[in-house]
Amino acid sequence: MKKSVILKTAAALAAGIAIFCAGVFAANKFGAPASIIHVVTIQWKPESTPAQRQTAIDGIKTMAAEIQGIKNIWLKSTKVQPSSYNAAFVIEFEDKAAADRYVDHPAHRAWEKLYLPVRQESTSHQITN
Repeated sequence: MKKSVILKTAAALAAGIAIFCAGVFAANKFGAPASIIHVVTIQWKPESTPAQRQTAIDGIKTMAAEIQGIKNIWLKSTKVQPSSYNAAFVIEFEDKAAADRYVDHPAHRAWEKLYLPVRQESTSHQITN
């Protein structure tokens, strides 16, 4: 009798541990990094060509390779609002110092020569935790 009680208790304990572990591993995990993201939405000039627009977007890769402290970039828009805007991109900076360096960096100034002539309007936001 004792043996069956021990086996049942062990089985119940094992089942409880399994359920707990399943819950822990199934939980949605997310982070709250201290990096800074720079989110830009763009309204292209109507007379700009698709090639000019793509050159401006591709120029972000070149710029990011040259500015220390840029961690990641996102260049493909999947949804942009308001509907009068055409594109968006994101640059992730490792910290505020990197975001500050970006503003007057020669690579940023060179990229602006590609971007500003085809940009009608843009919005930008910097976000962190």
